[in-house]
Amino acid sequence: MSELHIIEQPISRDELKKIALERYGDLVKGAVDIEKGIMVLGGELHIDEALKLVEQFQSKSKDIWGINLYPEKMGNDMIEFDSMINLKPDLGNRSRGVDSPEIQDKIKNIIHKLIA
Repeated sequence: MSELHIIEQPISRDELKKIALERYGDLVKGAVDIEKGIMVLGGELHIDEALKLVEQFQSKSKDIWGINLYPEKMGNDMIEFDSMINLKPDLGNRSRGVDSPEIQDKIKNIIHKLIA
């Protein structure tokens, strides 16, 4: 089983590619805590990363969003908002995507800060 990678400091695109190769090859699943500005990458399911954020950093469910990253793509094209953990009807998010442009921007900013 692949390990989960806690990303608190910037990593290179090469490191992201190595994480991708551990499991899916062309993509990395991840969960981002938009309040703490950190993410966990490399799980089989987004819930794996989300649970790591809760257990290790006491992240709150409302702050955790699931993403897929495609290391071969550049800029915002490498980010896909598609995860079951994004279903948050109590917050008005009724899809697997991220409906709020403000939350999308927070996620993008964190990703671009943490992946050099």
